[in-house]
Amino acid sequence: MKKPLTTLALAGLALAPALAFASGAIEGDVEKQATNWHAIIMFFLFVAFTMGITYWAARRTRSASDFYTAGGGITGFQNGLAIAGDYMSAASFLGISAMVFDKGFDGLIYSIGFLVGWPVILFLVAERLRNLGKFTFADVASYRLQQTPVRTFAATGTLVVVALYLIAQMVGAGKLIQLLFGMSYSSAVVLVGVLMVLYVTFGGMLATTWVQIIKAVILLCGATFMAFMVMSSVGFSPEVLFQKATAIHAKGIAIMSPGKADPIDSISLGLALMFGTAGLPHILMRFFTVSDAKEARKSVFFATGFIGYFYILTFIIGFGAIMLVLNQPHFMETIVKNGKEVTQLVGGSNMAAIHLANAVGGDLFLGFISAVAFATILAVVAGLALSGASAVSHDLYASVIKKGKANEADEIRVSKITTVILGVVAIVLGLLFEKQNIAFMVGLAFSIAASANFPVLFLSMFWKGLTTRGAVIGGFIGLISAVLLIVLGPAVWVDVMKHETALFPYKNPAIFSMPLAFVFTWLFSVLDNSKQASDEKAQFDAQYVRAMTGIGASGASKH
Repeated sequence: MKKPLTTLALAGLALAPALAFASGAIEGDVEKQATNWHAIIMFFLFVAFTMGITYWAARRTRSASDFYTAGGGITGFQNGLAIAGDYMSAASFLGISAMVFDKGFDGLIYSIGFLVGWPVILFLVAERLRNLGKFTFADVASYRLQQTPVRTFAATGTLVVVALYLIAQMVGAGKLIQLLFGMSYSSAVVLVGVLMVLYVTFGGMLATTWVQIIKAVILLCGATFMAFMVMSSVGFSPEVLFQKATAIHAKGIAIMSPGKADPIDSISLGLALMFGTAGLPHILMRFFTVSDAKEARKSVFFATGFIGYFYILTFIIGFGAIMLVLNQPHFMETIVKNGKEVTQLVGGSNMAAIHLANAVGGDLFLGFISAVAFATILAVVAGLALSGASAVSHDLYASVIKKGKANEADEIRVSKITTVILGVVAIVLGLLFEKQNIAFMVGLAFSIAASANFPVLFLSMFWKGLTTRGAVIGGFIGLISAVLLIVLGPAVWVDVMKHETALFPYKNPAIFSMPLAFVFTWLFSVLDNSKQASDEKAQFDAQYVRAMTGIGASGASKH
């Protein structure tokens, strides 16, 4: 029997941040809707335009620096928009709006939660990362440690996060297309996979960046128009908006008060959101596309502003949908659930923002927003694919297998081959997981980023005592514990494996797995008395000077 889409949306929201909500927002069986020709035409206009950009980028991509980091020629403002484009997924737009539509005030809590990781990146990570690294965050983690074991660990963490995110995005893309365009699920998955490979293989980081910038601009414009139309209908008075929404909503004034959530799960989710953002490989990779540390700080500043503005808009959109869409006969349908007839939005609560687009802008604007919703996924998967390809080509092939002696042409060729393989794998996994509830993969990816990547990255930059043995053992303990606790928790043990009760009671493991990573990284570092460990600790002062001043940092030429 078809699961209620509302429950699935909230499951996705409870597990992970906006970046990967394609999984949580649209899941389960989806009924095929009438073909939306406005959406299809606008989507293919977007694809044609971005393919033109890819052709332009391909002619300018000659070196490894061009391919991985756009030659360092992206400005702080452009990179801030691209980061925002990477972070604001289609289903965060649909999912958070649905959360507000269903639960009211609780949606605001999630909207704010997705911002808390950015001050961490701004004040702790961005500047040092840009000064110490070249192409990937493994460059920083292995700066004064042994290259082979640390890069192997970093590449493993990167590929696990990328694979889980890609599955989530591919399934989300397929479900969105079924709902919005009327295409088949398999066609949508193949289309996204092919476009992802074309963007990355031919255009590299330069094409990926501009796809993300364009997507961010059109998503912000579309959401701004929707919010403007909602506020204009109430005389730009938030008080009137809330009054009308509470008068219509079944829960009445209760939607303006916070709900009841398990405090440990909530804190654990907060930790994953805050520190997972600073451990996401495809987000960290964006800081190498700017010319220096100053531009890296600007990137985070602008990204935080754009993302914060976007989540304020989703809150207005959610309440606007209550006011303008809820109880409107042509937006509602009656379904049978648990033997009872239930009235809900056509397509479920996740379609609240889409129906609101129709209510405020008619079929043409509905087509625009539908196309934007799909285009956003393209931008996210392109960033993920480039991150995974760089982990294989730069960290494993060039640094581990070739011991730093690979030439650039071979490295780029390996990266492009990896991108094609990732595209094929993403399509196959997207088709295999069509019927599965894959929301837990999103949470797992974020928990791994917070539990494995972030502790090693953070300690490598700030703690003199870190050794190779501590980083690798502690990092793998964080990775394995996050996976294990997710599997034993309710998201997998109960929802997927159909056991009655979970062995681990919480959906979000970061509050346990992240401290484990820090403790064991510290423990195995202080117990390491080898000469190699002493040499690694002695190199910290030189690393600190470069991290703070940028002296000796890789300077990329601007185009």
